Amino acid sequence: MGPILLSTGSNEIFYATEGVWSAIFQLGLIAVFMLAANLLRRRIPFIRRSLMPVSVLAGFMMLIVKIVLDKGFGVKNFFNIELMDTLVYHCIALGFIAMSLRVTEKRKSAEAAVGAKTGAAIVGSYLVQGFVGLVITVLLAFTIKKGLFKAAGLLLPMGYGQGPGQANNIGMVYETYGFAGGRSFGLAIAAAGYICACVVGVIVLNIWRKRGLVSSPSGSGESAEKLPASYFQGENEIPVSDSIDKLSIQMGFVLLVYIITYLFTKGVTSALAAWAPGVGDMLNPILWGFNFIIGSAIAMLFRSVLLSAEKRGMMKRRYQNNYLLTRLSGFFFDLMIVAGIACIDPEDLSGLWLPFALMAAAGGVVTWFYLRRISRRIYGDYYYEGLISMYGMMTGTIGSGILLLREIDPEFRTPAANNLVLGSSYGILFGAPLLILVTTAAKSNTLLYIVMGIVVVYFALLMLFIRYFKSGKKK
Repeated sequence: MGPILLSTGSNEIFYATEGVWSAIFQLGLIAVFMLAANLLRRRIPFIRRSLMPVSVLAGFMMLIVKIVLDKGFGVKNFFNIELMDTLVYHCIALGFIAMSLRVTEKRKSAEAAVGAKTGAAIVGSYLVQGFVGLVITVLLAFTIKKGLFKAAGLLLPMGYGQGPGQANNIGMVYETYGFAGGRSFGLAIAAAGYICACVVGVIVLNIWRKRGLVSSPSGSGESAEKLPASYFQGENEIPVSDSIDKLSIQMGFVLLVYIITYLFTKGVTSALAAWAPGVGDMLNPILWGFNFIIGSAIAMLFRSVLLSAEKRGMMKRRYQNNYLLTRLSGFFFDLMIVAGIACIDPEDLSGLWLPFALMAAAGGVVTWFYLRRISRRIYGDYYYEGLISMYGMMTGTIGSGILLLREIDPEFRTPAANNLVLGSSYGILFGAPLLILVTTAAKSNTLLYIVMGIVVVYFALLMLFIRYFKSGKKK
């Protein structure tokens, strides 16, 4: 349909394109469901006590409405799933770019050591989840589920450890290798991870409190929101509102880095396709699927350039604002979560319910026992805070980890919250070698078994690193 000419007077006209307004309508629907979910969470004690993030609740509400409209009224296109897919893909990259642009303080060597070990523990969780997932899908493929896509087990760490963004991306890649319904399967695993984080996390916290292992926070937790002015505005930063709003500057940086990310990825993939088609066929899906890693790296480089210009006196004021960049990343991640859950198509899971149920249950169990053991070695005197925050993150996102942590550490007196952020940075470095393995395993049975062997070896190396790596003054 072409543009519709609307007239509002003799000289005032504007064009309204159906596609543009359709996209705005879909974004408006997401906003409505997020606001409704927030209201329900605040008004219904059961939902509030569940600690389920608003974005997760909104996503499930959209999914239920979609199913009811489809099955009950035959309305199939009320939600634009193609647009939801697009939001999931791009919002994960935009969110990580915003996080990577933040200016971080230099860490003491002891803090850096714990952060590095946390990063190794995060990647160790991926490996444990991936190995267990592969064992389940391989055994099912050889027994009662003949023809099951064996590499589907690797969607367990993508959904639990990485979240709906990567579960969606890798699921789509697996669909090109013959896994019908791979995207919905990955998104369903990610949704199950959120439920696991909330349900298991709340049960564990209540058990700890009854046993006297942790204390309940005093008051309602509002004191955690009484933050100093330095939290919102750093030294020597540009004004909040000048000739251009401070938020506009942050958004401009994020979009600029994302454009550079696109141009870089497009240039590399085009060069590979022209000069080495075989290598290009293998690497191009990986580069586009993990564009958030490239975006994060470019954002860190961009941040370093800005800081260098500031130190050399080329820039008189600092333009990045950590508070606004954090809010932007939270906004993008909320959109990603809502759209990701809404994208799930239950019909795509027909014939996959058994592997889904087994992987979802096994993922929650093995992640708990692995983190319970490794957290004692890393976190010492704040073991409970470190364990519950890591479990929330490794089955949901960093947001669900923080929600669980605040139930026993509302003032963030322990380093557990900082460890999640710092550990995630190290996790990108430790996890980089795994990016190729995720897609390589889907190409043949031989490569899949080789990947399983590599997973075991790499996990052993990470455990040695956690055991023997030391830095800073020993307590």
